[in-house]
Amino acid sequence: MDWYQTLFELIDMRSFSNLWFWIVLAVVWSTASHWVLGVPYDMVLRARRHAGQAEVDLEDMVRINVNRLLYIGRVSGLWLLGFGCFFLTLLVLMGFVYGMEFAQAVFLLGFPLSLIGLLSLSTARLIQVEDAAGDLLHKRLMRHRLYTQIIGMISIFVTALWGMYQNMTIGALGG
Repeated sequence: MDWYQTLFELIDMRSFSNLWFWIVLAVVWSTASHWVLGVPYDMVLRARRHAGQAEVDLEDMVRINVNRLLYIGRVSGLWLLGFGCFFLTLLVLMGFVYGMEFAQAVFLLGFPLSLIGLLSLSTARLIQVEDAAGDLLHKRLMRHRLYTQIIGMISIFVTALWGMYQNMTIGALGG
């Protein structure tokens, strides 16, 4: 028996029974909820508490990121939407029709993140239309973070259920 076969018998390389997948899932959602429209959430809290220069910095950073997001949406939004839908459809077919576990895992990571992307575009448009500043800007960013966390909680729950189902169906030893 060679060491390669022994290693792969010892460490399960399937997605849902692999520790690295769950670490990636936690890091992805932690990062997504920390960065609100490209702005770190601690910056929002600091601006809310201290105002002054922290508020000016927040408004500048939000303005830059909002303009960037909306520009990308106007220039190449339909192309990105088309490629995103193609990629997600490809993952659904490979994962759930043909039973490829890696594609299922990537879909369960990618689909909710695409919803976050659409939410970010919507929030950026609202901020620009309302010319949000001060308390209104804080409210928009906090609401965006709350919605991101709700989508993340639902995503983690669904992914955990599907992962447990897959692990129970396939078995602990891959049989």
